[in-house]
Parts: sequence; C-alpha cells; structure tokens
Amino acid sequence: MPASTPNAHAIHGAITRLNDPNYPRWASQIRRTGGCRQPIHLRGKVEHWDTATGTLLHRYSTRLEPDGVLRVPCKTRRASRCPSCAETYRADTYHLIRAGLVGGKGVPATVTAHPCLFVTLTAPSFGAVHSRRERKNKVLPCHPRRDATPCAHGAVPSCTARHRPGSECLGEPLCPGCYDYTGSVLFNAVAPLLWKRFTDALRRRLAKSGGLTLRDMREQLIVSFAKVAEYQKRGVVHFHAVIRLDGPGGPGLTPPEWAATDVLAQAVQHAAGAVTATVPAAAGNPPRVLRWGREVDIRPITLRGDLTEQAVAGYIAKYATKAAECVGTLDRRIVPTENLALLPVRDHARQLIGECLRLGAVRRLADLRLTHWAHMLGFGGHFSTRSRRFSTTLGDIRADRTEHARTEAISTGRLPLFDEDIAHVVSDWHYAGRGFTPGDALLAASITRGAISSPAGGGGA
Repeated sequence: MPASTPNAHAIHGAITRLNDPNYPRWASQIRRTGGCRQPIHLRGKVEHWDTATGTLLHRYSTRLEPDGVLRVPCKTRRASRCPSCAETYRADTYHLIRAGLVGGKGVPATVTAHPCLFVTLTAPSFGAVHSRRERKNKVLPCHPRRDATPCAHGAVPSCTARHRPGSECLGEPLCPGCYDYTGSVLFNAVAPLLWKRFTDALRRRLAKSGGLTLRDMREQLIVSFAKVAEYQKRGVVHFHAVIRLDGPGGPGLTPPEWAATDVLAQAVQHAAGAVTATVPAAAGNPPRVLRWGREVDIRPITLRGDLTEQAVAGYIAKYATKAAECVGTLDRRIVPTENLALLPVRDHARQLIGECLRLGAVRRLADLRLTHWAHMLGFGGHFSTRSRRFSTTLGDIRADRTEHARTEAISTGRLPLFDEDIAHVVSDWHYAGRGFTPGDALLAASITRGAISSPAGGGGA
C-alpha cells in the first residue's frame, strides 16, 4: 500500500470526527490555524472584568470547545516541520528586512541614503565535493582534472560530469576518506563566534578609517545589520548579511560623510580576513585555527538592478525558514546511543553526525555542545538575527497582527467592545498537547485543500 494511502485506523477516526456534533466548531479551529501541521493544544480560560463595578464583561473557556482544547498555530520557523507557519515567519522576516532597507514600520524612508551592503561570508574548503558550476549560462564540468592520480584511498580526484540541479551527489566529497569531517563540524560550531568577532573587527576598522577611537565613533555612527545562516549542500554554514551604517541615533540619523559605501566595503573585507577562532587540541587532533573562507561577496543594494531591496529581503527571508535538511540530515535531535547505521540519512550526513558525536564526547570540547547539535552538523547558533536598531522586530509585527485580529473580532461581533482602560484581564492557560490523530490529520489536510467544508451552521472561531 502506498505510504500516502490512509489506513483503516485513520479512516475510522476521520468518520468519527465527521459525525461528531462539534465538527463544525473543530473545522473552524483548523481553518483559523492556517493549515498548521502540528497545532498546539491549549486548555484554559480568559476573562475581562470591569475594575470599577466588578462586572464580568466577557469570558471565554475551552470547556465548550471540541475535546476541551483550543488549537493554535505552532509558529515554527522551519518549513520542514510546518510549511504554513514557516510561511508566516518568512513573510514577517521579509517585511522586517525590507523596512530596514527602504523604510516603513517605524523606519524613516531616508534610510535609503545610508551606506548599505549585502555581504556573504563563506566557509573554507574541507575537501573537494561534487558541485554544479555555471559560466555565462553554460554548465561546466564538476571537477575536471587532467592526468589525475588516485589519492591514498584509491579515489581519483576528478569528475567531468555536468550535474543537474538537485542531483543527489551534489555536496558529496569526491573522496570521503580525504574529506576533513573534523574541520567541517568544528567550523559550524565556532561560526557564531566568528560572526561576533567579525562585527567587532568591523567596528574597529571603521573607527580607524575615520581616525577615531571606538568610543568616539559611537557618537558619530553605529553599525546596523541583519543576517541569516544558510547550509551549503556539503554541510557547512555561511552567512548572508545586510550591513548598514547609521547615525548615532539609528536609522533616523545619517552617518558622517567620511563613512561612505566604499569605506564600509573595505572594512568588511578587512574584518572577514582578520578574525579567527581557535579550537584546542583534543581527540588526537592538533589545535585548529578556523576562519572564514576566501570567497567574500560584497555588493551594494540598489533600488533598481539585479540586487534590489526586494530581492535581498526575499533571499534572507527564504533561508530564515530552512535548516540542515538540504544536507540530508534529520529534523530532530540525535542521542549518542542511537545506531547511526540505521539512520535514514545520506552517507555524507551520517559521517558528519558521527564526527559531532565523537568530538562531543571529548571533555575539552564540551563547550561546543557538538553532541547536542549533531542533527545540525555542529551549528548551534541562531539562524536569523539582527542588531537592535536595524528596523522593527518580529514581536512588533506579531503584535500588530494580533491587534488587527482583535479589531476584526470586535467589528464582526465575536468579541464585545469595551473600554480597555477599565478592563482587568484574568487568564489561565495550560499546554495540553500538539498535533493530530491520524484521522484528524486526514480531515485537516482536506480542509486546508478546501475539499471538505463545514456543514451548515458551523460556528465561528
């Protein structure tokens, strides 16, 4: 039987739910989660009391809801777990980044005149891997080598194939025995530290360019940024960042004239090559000095052309919803006692996971938490971050959406209109589970696709 074919248990559960008198209300909850794959179940109540008279203005309780719970979206950022909630996160990130480039959501439109760059910091090479290379819209051979001799492991370090997009071999090493798996996972582990040291070095270089001390520079300009981490197919992260110069008060003030775009570009180039992170000797390996790769892409952001503010915001927002799934690893934590040979992952990912677990057991490397982040191939940093004054926040965007939903609920009569200044809110909520039963999952997918509608008389949310 195909995996997508529902079994008898799921069909029975779906029929039971359809025959439940509370099905219209259940279906309404599912629609209001926006197609969330793993909604959170909450049990509790919320009450609004008039502080002057002690009168109960409004009361909601989950006791009358189907199964006694309220289902709300999981709000995950990861598209591999819930595409619906990840799309909301992507859209919010897009507006956050775009506001920092052209204004809006509290950022003045004059920010477009500030020096601003789109920067990509890459990882160094840890061995030759299969890749798809193009030049002038022509696909080139992967790794052509004339008279290539076999390595110590008997593999020939050459590949003349012109790989297609999505080919399974992309990112796989030409010789797994020669590939530096230790360096790969250690780089992922120290990448957040390299980024911090990069931003610190960038500020110091800018201060030097202006003939100022770091303290004095803060009175003239600040560095604002937003960055996202992206996994390459070979299993290492690199960072995409929007870096902007502002006056001392943030985007509302222009930086001094000497802090031009070319000065910022030179400072970025210097900082990327200057910072390092040292990993102590452990597990039979000598000390390692890790740094960014030699390829540093620095490009100005324009209102017209190939690299517009929309393209940059869309690019960063897209990768904010992804993780290491492109490498073929698992979307869950891996414990050291698991049999790695049984994991449904690519051999390359299995090797990286195994190296994380091996190094994670070494006491001198305990601070890197490689065992904890084995499923992320050693990377334990935040995927999407921004400086304090880059633009608005995701919290503010979500608060605006909540206020919009509340206003809509009042205008449609689902929530009574009362003076917020005299209302005292009492709420009590408890986590009661998440996700669907097999039968509910079958119905929820149908509702999301619009295949099944609620019977007449369905209640509102």
